[in-house]
Amino acid sequence: MALLPLPPARVFAELLPQAAGEGRSRGREAEPGREVHVSGCAERSAAPDRARVRLRLGSTKGAAGEARSSVSRRLDYVVHSARQRGVPDKNVTVTKDFSRVENGYKMEAEVCITFSDFEKMQNVCNLLIEKLGSSINISPPHFYHAPEAVHTLRCEVCLAAVENTRQKAQEVCQLFGQALGKPLLIREEETKEWEGQTDCHLSDSSDSLTMQQRIERSTIYASSRVFAIFEIKGKEKRKNKLI
Repeated sequence: MALLPLPPARVFAELLPQAAGEGRSRGREAEPGREVHVSGCAERSAAPDRARVRLRLGSTKGAAGEARSSVSRRLDYVVHSARQRGVPDKNVTVTKDFSRVENGYKMEAEVCITFSDFEKMQNVCNLLIEKLGSSINISPPHFYHAPEAVHTLRCEVCLAAVENTRQKAQEVCQLFGQALGKPLLIREEETKEWEGQTDCHLSDSSDSLTMQQRIERSTIYASSRVFAIFEIKGKEKRKNKLI
């Protein structure tokens, strides 16, 4: 999963007065009325981890058996090639259509293969083009994310934003010689998700996109903005060094 560098966090901090004894009523070790409020953000990205390729085969013959046989031989070769290169059978779907036309019979088949290894996908497609030539039509790959990949991205960006706020709160406390305490409140205030885009002049002509451009276009970006309140324990105590 690709990681983007963190943008500068938007941070503010303030020490707020509290009612007398409030800190003690919460059972905190911090001095009453001392809190640091911090806001920070983070951004992450995830490249697609799945690709779906559609392959079409067809034949029109005067005899029904000849049409079926012509497509079946190539279809068996496609399925065997995918299986031989480690593609699970559950990731291969085959649909067939047989019809009568004016001058005979028409047989069509479509194979849909889902890949999690893009290099393997290229190897399979290149082999089929080499062996079957113009008798097979291979559509450009459709890249997408498995549901668990999107969930992982959302968790990662939220945790990164939380860690960012903690680090900034620590820096604020150190600046004033204070010790950072435990978090009193952590709230995710805003989340955004968007997909990457290629150059504008290619946006409407998907057939002209390279594989890398398709991956970039399908990459998901996510950002999270978090607000947190931490207690301030008090001034840091420095231990006397023994001479």
